[in-house]
Amino acid sequence: MKHWLVGALAGTVLAVGASVAVAQEESTNRVNAATDWSVFVEDDPTQCWVVSTPRETVNTRDGRVVSVNRGEILMFVSFWPGQERLGEVSFTGGYPFAEGSTVSMQVGDSTFELFIGDTPESREMAWAASPQDDQRIITAMKRGADAVMTARSARGTQTQDTFSLMGFTAAVEDAETRCGN
Repeated sequence: MKHWLVGALAGTVLAVGASVAVAQEESTNRVNAATDWSVFVEDDPTQCWVVSTPRETVNTRDGRVVSVNRGEILMFVSFWPGQERLGEVSFTGGYPFAEGSTVSMQVGDSTFELFIGDTPESREMAWAASPQDDQRIITAMKRGADAVMTARSARGTQTQDTFSLMGFTAAVEDAETRCGN
């Protein structure tokens, strides 16, 4: 597995994903909403993240559009100052990704590969391979209009989720100011 923190952090990231979902519904720790992106802050330990849902989702199997049940589909950029993880890009597709697969991320002319975990609990999340890749992705997202995530589920469904990047720069800079140092 190429992800730099998958084994040690899979449970933590899933817990954050769950807390983001709850936070979005309850809005108890949402501190800012910049168009399509929201900023959340958690204390003890201090954590900040920006999150968005896709504006368009297409699911296909054998080349045909199909209807499937998926959980929450979210893209995050997280800041965990206590763990010196600043600007970590992650994505959950709302289902377990196919074992051994990757998630393709297209932002403008740039393509990135996100890696899934190697345990059943971590196969619902995908991350960049390194902090340097996180920074390259964030730079592209600041310049882009959309981020398109293409993945394959454990059941063989191909998914394509399109996220608007409107407001991304303001949201990520807000989170970085709150938790970047």
